[in-house]
Amino acid sequence: MSKLFLLEDDLSLINGLSFAFQKAGYDLDIARTLQEAETLWQEGKYDLLVLDVSLPDGSGFAFCEKIRQISQVPIIFLTASDAETSIIMGLDIGGDDYITKPFKLAVLMSRINALLRRSKHFRQAPGELCSNGLTLQLLEGRAYKNGIPIDLTAAEYKLLRLFMEHPDIILSAEQIMGKLWDCDGNFVDGNTLAVYIRRLRTKIEDDPTRPTRIVTVRRMGYKWNAGGGAE
Repeated sequence: MSKLFLLEDDLSLINGLSFAFQKAGYDLDIARTLQEAETLWQEGKYDLLVLDVSLPDGSGFAFCEKIRQISQVPIIFLTASDAETSIIMGLDIGGDDYITKPFKLAVLMSRINALLRRSKHFRQAPGELCSNGLTLQLLEGRAYKNGIPIDLTAAEYKLLRLFMEHPDIILSAEQIMGKLWDCDGNFVDGNTLAVYIRRLRTKIEDDPTRPTRIVTVRRMGYKWNAGGGAE
């Protein structure tokens, strides 16, 4: 049985989600403040976190940042804020998904199930990926270029991992967004993805203006060029 952690201060929403999660067969712990969340986190082990952003004593973003220092547990933000800056911040600091209120319960459950499946697959995956001068240490969540550490945001790390796990395969923008964020295009569009890829290229390419690792395939998508060299 998967164990979920819910950080939410809206009592009516807590009641509804508690019923839905338990009906789906999940074990659940609930915190209504950051202080409660930090205590529960220290005492329990969880398979997935659902975090509100606006809390009585702080922000769910701050809690996510603390968790990401020690754990890669899947995190979904569940919040009323649909501002693009909040969405990008939530993904950059380590969120795996971002759902805005009001939401459809079936969509939330689908995304939770998808993240739990992916997390199980990642735990079974080999501990290291190496390709074209890049190395990802999967258990530690670290990236290296020619042996030198690269400072990546959580979203950039997930994007790079996706590419390296699919060498020399063309991935469409829709495939990339679906695999990374399990969404229907509601909050991560093609323009946002292009920004992520451009930022990632500045960190991993020898010449970001002439990328040789993440290459663009016109009218089709992007490809990880495992062999290196210009195309």
